[in-house]
Amino acid sequence: MSDILQISLAAARVNAGMTQDDVAQKMHVGKQTVVNWEKGKTEPTVSQGQKLSNLFKIPMDNLIFLSSQSN
Repeated sequence: MSDILQISLAAARVNAGMTQDDVAQKMHVGKQTVVNWEKGKTEPTVSQGQKLSNLFKIPMDNLIFLSSQSN
């Protein structure tokens, strides 16, 4: 896994030049949902993760969801 560039959801959003509001609108969720994903309070569903991957043009395996980093 060390060869795979991993990026946090917030960094992917910023790199895409999007605001949390932009992502929320494109994902059809509230801004607070995006905030919670970025803070690791909640995680997107698998289908939402796939949509985020497409939105940011990043393989889903490269997106880091903070609450899954508890190792």
